[in-house]
Amino acid sequence: QVLMNLAVNARDAMHRGGSLTISTHRVDVTAAVAARLELAPGPHVTIDVTDSGTGMSAEVLARIFEPFFTTKSVGNGTGLGLAMVFGIVRQSGGAIDVESTVGVGSTFRIYLPVVSESIAAAPDATRSIRRGSETLLLVEDDHGVRELAVAGLQAQGYTVLSAIDGRMALDVAAQHRGPITLLVTDVVMPHMSGAELARQLRVSTPDVRVLFVSGYTDDAVVRQGVLLSDVAFLQKPYAPADMAARVRQVLDASLVQVG
Repeated sequence: QVLMNLAVNARDAMHRGGSLTISTHRVDVTAAVAARLELAPGPHVTIDVTDSGTGMSAEVLARIFEPFFTTKSVGNGTGLGLAMVFGIVRQSGGAIDVESTVGVGSTFRIYLPVVSESIAAAPDATRSIRRGSETLLLVEDDHGVRELAVAGLQAQGYTVLSAIDGRMALDVAAQHRGPITLLVTDVVMPHMSGAELARQLRVSTPDVRVLFVSGYTDDAVVRQGVLLSDVAFLQKPYAPADMAARVRQVLDASLVQVG
């Protein structure tokens, strides 16, 4: 999720194309760098994501990790992508640093602590999840996240209709012949929130169940009107097995409707 968001950010900064470079390095974080980035000194691995795009001014750099701050035009960004990156890196015990020059490009440098213990391979969690055959409508405005989710759910036996936003989702639902059992929708999207999409879809499909997905669970979700204890919710970033398990749980449970 971190690399995907940074790559999309780099793409949007290179309006006429350019170079995107992802590299890794092993570094010893000095006391001065550790104090500035709130890290423990010592061995770390860095992941550098560098683009040759438009670069950012000092004023923009000071705000890039703020939720809902974006330099993109209306409808082309929620301002949550880099906030998610910052949160995920921090939750992983790391830090992120940014260097940028207007007209030259930007480098996002992620610091992650080195571990010496070997990590056992994770079991295939999807093997224990009951497969399904229902039809789902998945709404996600990020292309990479949407394609990954669709592929994972199709592998579990579901028929998956997909859309990039609420407007398209309503059109897809109207053209579909047959029942739609579950709506899986991002909360914060251009044009229409996930909660409003759920309300409108239930006019024509009153029995549809809803699973809300978001990478930001605080004020954003509250303002979108879906942060209720009895509403099905999945936090980003998620693994395909997490999505499959939550979908099956929602389909097998009796949930209160929203709106």
